[in-house]
Amino acid sequence: MSGLVRDATDAPERRAPSDALAVREVIDDSVGCSQFSLRLLRAEPGCAAARDTGAAEELLFVISGHGRLTAADGEHDLEPEAGALLGDGERYELANDGSQDLLIVAVALHEPLPGEAASQTRLSRLADQAPQSATGERQFRIVFDPGSGCPSATQFVGYIPVGAAPPHYHLYDEVIYVLEGDGVMHMNAEQAPLQAGSCIHLPARKVHTLANSGPGTMRVLGVFRPAGSPAAAFYPDGTPAYPADSQQTASVST
Repeated sequence: MSGLVRDATDAPERRAPSDALAVREVIDDSVGCSQFSLRLLRAEPGCAAARDTGAAEELLFVISGHGRLTAADGEHDLEPEAGALLGDGERYELANDGSQDLLIVAVALHEPLPGEAASQTRLSRLADQAPQSATGERQFRIVFDPGSGCPSATQFVGYIPVGAAPPHYHLYDEVIYVLEGDGVMHMNAEQAPLQAGSCIHLPARKVHTLANSGPGTMRVLGVFRPAGSPAAAFYPDGTPAYPADSQQTASVST
């Protein structure tokens, strides 16, 4: 697995004749990413659609629009920057009650670890999560992790100021969706431009750096496994990029 950058709009949008939900399969096993499938889901106003997680757990994150998620544990209101965790084998429905498209990033976690989350839907709102510090002025907020019922992975939003961290790598496999901002991903001796809607597969131990071209803060949605701190990173020579006694002062995962 060498990693890649792909714009979500480069993946064809598909919809079955009887389905009200349009799906883009952006990153999956076909591009060397076996642990995740990153999809972009779009429901038009007034539409509702049923889905099944199959053998995977699924982490959702609302990009825009308002609607409802109905699962085994009841009905949940969806709004921008709300995350949801769905267990493996769970059937659920997404309904768009708003006036604009309901746009959701869905990341399937293949071969999930056993845990309480497998039988209970959970909702997490980004605004309710405390910010944590990383090196420089970088910060992140955890949406889901083992402490909030997701033993298989960590889902977070990272805030990246203008500039770039030194080249580094992580011990986890990660998929990333750029929520806001422009920049460049340095990976595989190449430079790939980034903008809102860019998607990244970052294999474990892949040396890289993400540069924010500005002018404002870049925001990224990341999901990685095995779960842990988004701050944990290593320089190319193996030196930890964070103090041994505090992962929260390390370089954020992008």
